[in-house]
Amino acid sequence: MANQPRELQSFKSKPRVFILSDISNEPDDAESLIRYLLYSNQFQTKGLVAVTSTWLKRKVHPEDMEKIVRAYGLVVDNLNAHVCPDFPYPSAQSLLDLIRTGPELYGKEALGPDIPLSSGAKLLMEVLDESEEPLWVLCWGGTNVLAQMLHHISDRSPEESAKLRSKLRVYAISDQDDTGMFIRLQFPDIFYISSVHGWNQYGLAAWTGISGDKYYGFDQGGPDFSTFTKEWIKEHIQIGPLGKAYPDYQFIPEGDTPTFLYLIQNGLNVPEHPEWGSWGGRYILTDVNGAGKHYTDAVDRVVGLNGNTYLSNHASIWRWREAFQYDFAARIQWTLQPDFAKANHAPVIVLNGATGTEPLFLDADAGSDITLDASKSWDPDEKDSLVFFWYPYKDVTATQWWVDAEVATLGIEALSVDNRIVTLTLPPPEKCCVDLFTRTPQKRGQSFHLILEVKDNGTPPLRTYKRIVIQALNEDLKGGGGPAAEFIADVKHD
Repeated sequence: MANQPRELQSFKSKPRVFILSDISNEPDDAESLIRYLLYSNQFQTKGLVAVTSTWLKRKVHPEDMEKIVRAYGLVVDNLNAHVCPDFPYPSAQSLLDLIRTGPELYGKEALGPDIPLSSGAKLLMEVLDESEEPLWVLCWGGTNVLAQMLHHISDRSPEESAKLRSKLRVYAISDQDDTGMFIRLQFPDIFYISSVHGWNQYGLAAWTGISGDKYYGFDQGGPDFSTFTKEWIKEHIQIGPLGKAYPDYQFIPEGDTPTFLYLIQNGLNVPEHPEWGSWGGRYILTDVNGAGKHYTDAVDRVVGLNGNTYLSNHASIWRWREAFQYDFAARIQWTLQPDFAKANHAPVIVLNGATGTEPLFLDADAGSDITLDASKSWDPDEKDSLVFFWYPYKDVTATQWWVDAEVATLGIEALSVDNRIVTLTLPPPEKCCVDLFTRTPQKRGQSFHLILEVKDNGTPPLRTYKRIVIQALNEDLKGGGGPAAEFIADVKHD
């Protein structure tokens, strides 16, 4: 563990994660599991369950999970040389002990009166019972293990069942059996992220933005596919004891990976806010009244590789592709040797004295200036230099399709030649603290999201983020007036 700094990125907490995978129906589940294990020091893994799906209706393959975890066991000591000692990787044996199976039945067949509770559903119920913390159930295949567990706890009191459901956080890769829709209809109070589209029309789903542009043909000219070619994967991923277990892809690589990209603690994500966006995409409620908690695809506006602007749900993931692919490649390098000095590690951001990956929340008067100082940020690799980028995430603030008509532009002025310190100028109250349609002034206006991205020049270059959330205030109720707007087209912002 030569030169390993204890001050490497740390975390206030680690999400509890439970994975349901139809592994071996095609290669992508195995690919996603390998990547997941490289980030497992950031999570509390609570279950690895082999399940069925529409693509694998009568079989489950826990043995293929075991093979990958055993390969991980060959490199876990090397991995631990590259992370904060306070947040080590779990042992291979501890993960092997969590492998279970779902019923070898398709979908709702598993809910029959004579069907015993599967070992996977039993473990899920135990894990849900044992803690008051949220449990992230990542669904890479069918969801009948989750349905079995929910069906079983319905025997408890309504209050107890509701309390257990309130701890669930589900991220499903579309519906891959007939229990997904069943769960959402029967239990609309469950926090549930899932793309909605016609059966098997996966090219419409946000998660395919990870790598599906060539296969499905969306957003052509926007995403950069170079880090998902089979040649790039062979050179950068399929190396070493764990990387060699990464199979060649068949359709699209790693379709299940967005479920945990969403949870990676890099300073961009806030798991309780799917609408804020992350490496795993951006999602908004389908029921704005909040009675249901189903989140589905939102659109981001992103400038693509060809310079054109793309408006799509896929863009909410592919916009981060270079960053998450380089990060993956760097962690594969960690598996090869324990010398900290021979690999690259992500920068550590210190903003206005605040460390950690959680957002920085600020209140400020509309039209006022804020100084943001990231000058104490540093890189664990002494040879690396850092570049600082500050950019607004307007899509998060917007409530309408035409983002620029609704969300004014933040002023950003560099106060240092290296861009480590900037002044942020909020729009005046008439542009951020009035009702969009009635034009009446509001004391609390829009919340602006600014992203600080810090990138090093290592090989490969790695990024860390800091999200700044600024609530615009207007205590004197300035601004407003003028005719009310009937249509969004009537609303103009510079």
